[in-house]
Amino acid sequence: MQHGPAVRRRKLGAELRALRTGAGLTSGEAARLVGWHQSKVSRIETGASGVKPADVRLLLDAYGIADSQLRELLLVLAGSDVGAGRHHWWHAYRGVLPPTYRDFISLESQASAMSTLETSVVPGLLQTPEYARAVTRAAVGGLDETDERLDALVEVRLARQDVLRGEPPLELSAVLDEAVLRRRIGGPGVMARQLWRLVEAGRLPQVRLQVLPFTAGAHVGITGPFVIFSFSRTSDLDVVVLDHLTSSLYLERKEDLQAYTEAFATLQFHALSPEESLDYIAGIADGA
Repeated sequence: MQHGPAVRRRKLGAELRALRTGAGLTSGEAARLVGWHQSKVSRIETGASGVKPADVRLLLDAYGIADSQLRELLLVLAGSDVGAGRHHWWHAYRGVLPPTYRDFISLESQASAMSTLETSVVPGLLQTPEYARAVTRAAVGGLDETDERLDALVEVRLARQDVLRGEPPLELSAVLDEAVLRRRIGGPGVMARQLWRLVEAGRLPQVRLQVLPFTAGAHVGITGPFVIFSFSRTSDLDVVVLDHLTSSLYLERKEDLQAYTEAFATLQFHALSPEESLDYIAGIADGA
């Protein structure tokens, strides 16, 4: 397990090594093309040292990589804050966002698919503004309704939802423990509107929403929520994120990815179907 920046550095290095090999170059030849020592290329590829976005551009040019989406993804992994559209909006909130949250948003903005198990709250990408405000205020101690930081954090949570409206949109698969639907966050009115928002979102073609009812009993996800980010351009960048109170941990080993991918498939199997889930949520909303 690693923290976000270390994982991104290693994944970026592995991808650059694969691209160099695909271009038919040795590390020494690549170094000569960009005017470096061979050791610098080796350190970047092993993740032993960080790499500036400008250096990544040099390597991609040397390897003849013209794919704009792949280039931008790798530049984001290198920490670039220069890009088009939605990919870098969160940098305006640097003063209120901890580094781990910025890392999470950067991965979310570049991923092609996201699979998530939620056991306590509605996924951030599907929250209503008033529900998001209630969750944020509870999660971050010491904030009152007039606190500007609370406003900024809610703005960030809502801005993240643009990934579901992008071209192409993020494909979201979510399994919600029934506790998510029963916990009255923000009061009955707020919760009822949030449940109807889930029903609406669950009808979107890019969203697959399933409920794991209490009757399912103990399940493989009972130890806690998790997120799996997948990248269509290269599966080597796929990562599992485990969120904790003060930090996030990232799992990148193939064994870990396989274990969590299989666990998520098991949860989907035992959960209600998407159609049954939306009816189930609507039933709870009617009684909220």
